[in-house]
Amino acid sequence: MQDKIVNRFVPWIAFSGFLAVAVGAFGAHVLRVRIDTGLLAVLDTGNKYHFYHTLAAGIATLLFLSFGDKTPEKQKKAVVLLFLWGNFFFAGSLYLLAITGIRWLGAITPIGGIMYMLGWAILGYTFVFQRR
Repeated sequence: MQDKIVNRFVPWIAFSGFLAVAVGAFGAHVLRVRIDTGLLAVLDTGNKYHFYHTLAAGIATLLFLSFGDKTPEKQKKAVVLLFLWGNFFFAGSLYLLAITGIRWLGAITPIGGIMYMLGWAILGYTFVFQRR
């Protein structure tokens, strides 16, 4: 039987990957000649983390599908949601900062970073302590 997490999250993971490619292309082809190199570096940082954590959400989904039989549904959901919402706050705030130049948006970025770290922590905990 297919795990609920796959049906629930794969479309969102795919959409996140699509957005990462779209923003990367927009930055490379449109913004690189319109914003200064410092803001372009901010956009690039957001885009890298967006890609990394979209891939991490996909890999976590596959791991849970393959080995997560003992893992509570809440933990599976938490890992994937923390990576996806982390993208929204971390990468999203950096994207907006780069495009608008509004510096206070950088204050939102650590919220996403904390979400990323929590996602990794729960993923690690799940496979170290719950697989026994």
